[in-house]
Amino acid sequence: MNLTVFSKMLVSILAASLFWSSYSYADRIKDIANVGGVRSNQLVGYGLVVGLNGSGDKTPFAEQSLLSMLNKFGIHVPPGVKTNTKNIAAVAVHAELPAFAKSGQKIDITVSSLGNAKSLRGGTLLLTPLKGVDGNVYAIGQGNLVVGGLDASGADGSKITINVPSVGRIPDGASVERTVNTGFELGNTISLNLKNADFTTATNMVNSINALLGDGTANALDAETVEVMAPRLPNQRVSFLSVLENIEVTPGQDTAKIIVNSRTGTVVIGQNVRVRPAAVTHGGLTVKITERPQVNQPNALADGETVVTPQTDINVQNTGTGRMFKFPEGVSLNDIVQAVNKVGAAPGDLVAILEALKQSGALTADLIII
Repeated sequence: MNLTVFSKMLVSILAASLFWSSYSYADRIKDIANVGGVRSNQLVGYGLVVGLNGSGDKTPFAEQSLLSMLNKFGIHVPPGVKTNTKNIAAVAVHAELPAFAKSGQKIDITVSSLGNAKSLRGGTLLLTPLKGVDGNVYAIGQGNLVVGGLDASGADGSKITINVPSVGRIPDGASVERTVNTGFELGNTISLNLKNADFTTATNMVNSINALLGDGTANALDAETVEVMAPRLPNQRVSFLSVLENIEVTPGQDTAKIIVNSRTGTVVIGQNVRVRPAAVTHGGLTVKITERPQVNQPNALADGETVVTPQTDINVQNTGTGRMFKFPEGVSLNDIVQAVNKVGAAPGDLVAILEALKQSGALTADLIII
C-alpha cells in the first residue's frame, strides 16, 4: 500500500468516523478489544533491602544473601560466624513490563518481604535483576522504597500496625534492559481480540470496519478474534490503527446472568433475565438461640467445687409476614425487584428465591454464585 492510497483512505476514514461517533450507545473498538500481540509481560526477581532501622529479617536465607553479596565484593566472612544484623531483608521484586517498552525506559516496581521483617520503611533495594518467564533478564531494579504502612511497638508489648509496612514501591525503580518483540509490525493483518467473546459483537465489529474501509477488509475468525487487513509500513500501520481503534461498534447483549456473592450478600441481576409463570412464598420464621449457663455453688462448709451447667434456649417464632406472590410469564428485571421488595426479602432471602426458581426451571438465566 503506497502513501497516496493510504492518505486517501485515511481521509475517508476520518470523514466517515464523524458519522459513527454520533451513536452514543456504541463502544469504541479500543474499549472492547485488544490488539493481538500487544500486551504487557510480568517480571519477577529476588533482592536484598538494606538500611532498615532494626526491623529486618531473622531468617537463614537473608543471612545467606548478605554473605553472598559480601563475597562478590571480596569480603570473606569466616565459616560459622553469624552477622546477626537486623537491618537487611530478603525481598521479592515484581513489575509489569509494558508493550513496546524500549531499553533505558523506567518502570515502577513493587518490593515485598519474604521473611519476618517487620517493616521495609527507610530501606534501599540493591541491584536486582528482574526476569521473565523465559529466564532472561529484562530489567534491573534499584532504589529507595516508598512504604505507606506503619508499624510501632512499645516496651510493654503494645503494638499498632497501619496498612502493610512489609510492602513498598519504587516509582521508576527499574531500568528496561531488553525489548520484547510483539510482532506488531509483521504480516499484512492485525488481529483484534474481544475482551468478552461474543458472536454478535464480532459480527457487528466486522460490519462497522467494512463499512468504513470496504468489504473484505475485516473478517471474523471466531467469536473472539477479528482479522483486519493493514499496511505493512510501521508508520502507516500506527496511523491506521489509531483510526481503527476509535471506530464505534454496537456490542451484542450478553447472556442472561444473575451473580450472587455468598460472602457479602451482593446480588446483581442482568437486564435479560426472565421468569416463567411461578408462585413464590416468602416465609417469616425467626430462630432465636439464647445461652443461659447455670452456676451451682456448694455450701461454704462442704468440700465441693463450683460447677457451671450450660443451658440453651431455642425459640422459633413465626412473624406472620409470609406472603405468596405470582410471577406472570416473561416478567422483566424491574418486575422481579418490585415483587421481592414488596415482601421485604433480604439479600439472603432473595438468593434462596432465585435458587428455587432456577431449580424449578422457571428462571431463564445463568445463576452464578461466587
